[in-house]
Amino acid sequence: MKTTYKHIEANIYSHKIWSACTEPSALKETYGGLLKEVDFTIILFNEHHFPEQGYTCFWLLGESHLAIHTFPESGKSYIELSSCNKEKLDLFVDKEKSINLK
Repeated sequence: MKTTYKHIEANIYSHKIWSACTEPSALKETYGGLLKEVDFTIILFNEHHFPEQGYTCFWLLGESHLAIHTFPESGKSYIELSSCNKEKLDLFVDKEKSINLK
């Protein structure tokens, strides 16, 4: 028996930003809401609070992932969204521009 395979181009699109917000609840609520608004497929959410050293959370998505790492001692957070769906990523970035996190 001969198996036929279809070649699919693998692409990952990435969006990386730094934010002055280091408040875990605000980041989680804002970015979780954006993922839902743009209709990303959320498979899993996990988070960890580091005693006196920050916070990390991530959403495992059907389209890849979003991760947030806070650095309160530096007054900033690193946010990265990776997605194989460019349309959803672009919509996420457009909506993110209207956010005013403090």
